[in-house]
Amino acid sequence: MSIKYLSKRILVFIVTIILAVTINFFIPRLTPQNPVAALVGKMVSKGITVVDSDAIVQKYTEQFGMNDPLPVQYFKYLKNVILHGDLGYSISYFPGKVTDVIIRAIPYTVIIMIIANVIAFVVGNLLGALCVWKKSPKLVKGVVYFMMPFSTIPYYILALILLYLFAILLPIFPIGGVSTAGSAGGFSFKAIWDTVSHAVLPILSVVLSLIGFWALSMRGIMATVLGEDYLMYAQARGLKPGRIFFSYAVRNSLLPQITAFGIDIGKIISGSILVEIVFNYPGVGMVLYNALRTADYFVIQGVVMFIVVSVALTMLIVDLILPKLDPTIKYE
Repeated sequence: MSIKYLSKRILVFIVTIILAVTINFFIPRLTPQNPVAALVGKMVSKGITVVDSDAIVQKYTEQFGMNDPLPVQYFKYLKNVILHGDLGYSISYFPGKVTDVIIRAIPYTVIIMIIANVIAFVVGNLLGALCVWKKSPKLVKGVVYFMMPFSTIPYYILALILLYLFAILLPIFPIGGVSTAGSAGGFSFKAIWDTVSHAVLPILSVVLSLIGFWALSMRGIMATVLGEDYLMYAQARGLKPGRIFFSYAVRNSLLPQITAFGIDIGKIISGSILVEIVFNYPGVGMVLYNALRTADYFVIQGVVMFIVVSVALTMLIVDLILPKLDPTIKYE
């Protein structure tokens, strides 16, 4: 890979981030609602007495710099994000910083969505590849056809079904949360199992929803690869069927799947919102949901930036590792 191409891709990555910061700044401000006033109004609607609410709204509006002209706010925001990585203070969690709010939530989203997506990607692609491989047992094809209907069901519907079946009807797993109330925590086997058991149903709802999609997609790609000359050449050389399957057929079929997986990283957060709400999981999706409810500009911007950077960085990494997976791809 040439230095020129690498520099160009990194420049595209930086421009993408700057554009995302710009769009991310202006879109929340299209609403005429003052987020501080909205938060105070919500407190009043719940019966909480707020003394001298107008003065409080004015003071915190100035504190968050929302009285400044829009261009001044924009360049301050751009400077803080690009130069210092500072996403500002959260209105809902004040005086907590947006970065701290998101960092606390990231592990929960990683536990559910990243692990679930990786499992679904690996298992789904393997099943899809085996489905069209002539030497595969018929049982594999049956499993694939059994899993495909689940791909038409949204995450949250599967989450509700699993919750009813395995937490209410058959109380095998906890009904929600990240740990049992009163749990001491720590690294004991009991504490670890308690955390894992709370994550099983959320992960399973995502895995079941995605396996059919990856299997169906891989089956279509694999069907076109099986007729290629290099597979017949590998068979003529007397290579073992297992090596032909993994090193030639699956490896070449995975290239578009890996690219699609990189793009789907952005859907992880959007898909996690409803799953985290159903299972009361305090991840990034739940943080975004609460920020949208309270019109917390800065947290919304922070979560969106997290999604944009995740997708852009993943696509950059995928673009750079594709030549390692397929030697025929060369970037000059």
